[in-house]
Amino acid sequence: MSLSSFLKLSVVIIGILVLSIFFILPREKALIEGLVVNLIATIFSGLILAFLFFLAREKIFTLPNISGQWYIEMLTVKTAYRPYNKMKLRYVAMLWREENHIQGSVEKIYEDSTTGTRQFTGKNRTRGEINGYVKKYYLSKDRVYLHVVEEGHGRESTHFYEIDVQSDKKMVGTFTSMVADQAGEVIWQREEF
Repeated sequence: MSLSSFLKLSVVIIGILVLSIFFILPREKALIEGLVVNLIATIFSGLILAFLFFLAREKIFTLPNISGQWYIEMLTVKTAYRPYNKMKLRYVAMLWREENHIQGSVEKIYEDSTTGTRQFTGKNRTRGEINGYVKKYYLSKDRVYLHVVEEGHGRESTHFYEIDVQSDKKMVGTFTSMVADQAGEVIWQREEF
């Protein structure tokens, strides 16, 4: 709920309460004045408290700054296809965050597997689309969930990441992939590996 919506709702509630005091309660002047003063003090305190919570959420407990360029390194630790075991893949990604929703794109730039080490440039890079969100935690590290659909050589593949935000420059977590049922560790960082 936005601050302006909250303030509008508060004004409506105050109006209803004030009208109910004058039409429902007995018309004893001292009783009504005491109730009105207490009501106004309570509402004013509530508005101040709501505003302080709003400020804390917007200025102190902000979402992490993950928009921009990232370099990714995936290490396969479990797979159904033995040659992919201990394979390292590297990607470059561009992320854009709006509120807690994330969008972006990714390109494969490096592979180190049992078939050899390869750098990918230009048209040899495979591209993918990223969608996901940030889950805000107040007492632990924020977590990013990303779904990547990659247009691979020969077929489309899907990767899913669960990443803990270490800082604005590094994220660490796990990944799973539909390619050979891979799973493993992943590092996202702002600088190249």
